[in-house]
Amino acid sequence: MVKHQPLQVYERQLCLSCITGIYGCRWKRYQRSHDDTTKWELLWSLILLFTFCLLLVWFYFWWEAHNDYNEFNWFLYNRSGEWSDGTVPILATTAAGFTYIAFLMVLALCHIALGQQLNLHWLHKIGVTAALLTTIVGVISVNQTWGQEWDVIPVSLQATGPFLHIGALAAVTALSWIVAGQVARSEKTLFQVVVVLLYLSVLLGLYVVPLYITSPCIMDPATLKQRPDVIGHQGAPMLAPENTLWSFQRALQMNVTGLEADVAISVDGVPFLMHDRTLQRTTDVEKVFPDRQTDNASRFNWTDLQQLNAGRWFLKDDPFWTVHTLSPHEKDLIANQSVCSLEQLLKLASYHNSTVVFRLRRPPVEHPCHHSWINDTLQAVHQSGVPQSLVMWTPDEDRALVRQLAPGLLQTSVEKRSPQSLNQRGISRLLLRYNQASTREIGDFSQNNINLTLYTINEPWLYSVLWCSGVSSVSSEAPHVLSKVPYPIWLMGPHKYFLMWVSADLISFAVVIGIFILQKYRMSGMRSYNPEQIMLSAAVRRSSRDLNVMKEKLIFSEVRNGVGSAEELYGDNGYDYYTNQGISQ
Repeated sequence: MVKHQPLQVYERQLCLSCITGIYGCRWKRYQRSHDDTTKWELLWSLILLFTFCLLLVWFYFWWEAHNDYNEFNWFLYNRSGEWSDGTVPILATTAAGFTYIAFLMVLALCHIALGQQLNLHWLHKIGVTAALLTTIVGVISVNQTWGQEWDVIPVSLQATGPFLHIGALAAVTALSWIVAGQVARSEKTLFQVVVVLLYLSVLLGLYVVPLYITSPCIMDPATLKQRPDVIGHQGAPMLAPENTLWSFQRALQMNVTGLEADVAISVDGVPFLMHDRTLQRTTDVEKVFPDRQTDNASRFNWTDLQQLNAGRWFLKDDPFWTVHTLSPHEKDLIANQSVCSLEQLLKLASYHNSTVVFRLRRPPVEHPCHHSWINDTLQAVHQSGVPQSLVMWTPDEDRALVRQLAPGLLQTSVEKRSPQSLNQRGISRLLLRYNQASTREIGDFSQNNINLTLYTINEPWLYSVLWCSGVSSVSSEAPHVLSKVPYPIWLMGPHKYFLMWVSADLISFAVVIGIFILQKYRMSGMRSYNPEQIMLSAAVRRSSRDLNVMKEKLIFSEVRNGVGSAEELYGDNGYDYYTNQGISQ
């Protein structure tokens, strides 16, 4: 008869049970295994890793795209005809998916660190597949409808790159504990060499990444240029309805140096401020003129336009989630706003000595002012009495005529051209989207006396990057936010950055070496303490299914013989922590 005697008293391992239970629904000790992970499960581990990396980029993209959420919502409005904040469901699903996948990644790393076999539960496999497919569909959709926004990633890396490098270095350094444990635990030389070389390649790559990190904020603080001027894009549309007098007045209260607007021309030749092609979104045209709500805005005469309310929609839709911050008096002012004419805007700018830049939209071919639109706009400029030196003229059509009739206007282009080409055309100012000009190009424009204005800048980090780049002015929907940025968010001299980079690399290298030495010492101590485990690990392995069947048979056999419960008998290594006490005949 064979007698079995436990070598140690069983202790519940709640943490391990939770890790293996949540990841693979292996809550019982006999369900767990130290066998090598199957190729099928390794494939799912790679899919999980790829999904995590893709979601990380997707999450970072939407985090940094916060500067352009209003632009994205406007694109959606042009497609659907209804205004809504489309970023809310995207952010909610992205945050939920990233949290879920990151949690599974942590559990997988815990399995590896503890030497447990990876076995992702089928429900999690469905969840990972759903997250992967959803993200891929999202990436394709953004690429087709908002492709220019991908440029926000390289632009934002100029602000976040040095700090993301430190974070990545810390994460990879922390992973050395798991890598060193795997190398010390393994008895296969080839596996050890491959893992170490792969890990060191990633680590050394991170050590030299700063050689390729470029940021205008890594500069001598003494060479920092003056603070860029801020132009109120459509006034202050986060605090008041866009393109209304109250919106421009609110922007002037934030000490902006200029105002930017979108201009259309009515049937009777009056230039007025309107961003959209129709009046549906920003007026109550569906109530006043229900039969004409889908008509082009330029189809209305000025008398009809003055009957429309241009403020209540702002209180109703709350496009920037700011209505709750407004006082009752401000809400009353907003509720009584009407469509603003270009002449009214120019008079306001003249009174405050502020620059005005407007985008003039040419009326349709059948419009009575299709051919006279330039003259109609110039007439409004003359009637307002604004000094011509305060008006930035953007239309490329008939520039020669405009120079003859109004030689004092600031000739401005909205198309990117070389500084030499702009000088030849007599253009002294350039208005571009922020992703259309690199740091080098900003310097070239400045050296050739081209005043560059970039739009739309709403986030302090982006304003700081452009400030360090030397841009002269920016157009913003959030002048109240940028007014609170008296200095770049961060500015670091090249020598300080070099010191930070080298110090981080040296600390990381020392920590990694220490962890590898500690893990080797730790594993060698465990092996000398339990030599039976070495013999067992060298034995011929059975499949996990066969091993579990054998365990279950032995469990029920011992229970029937009255030896004790299975949980009292078996240790966590799958080999029962038992030894033969002796054999009696």
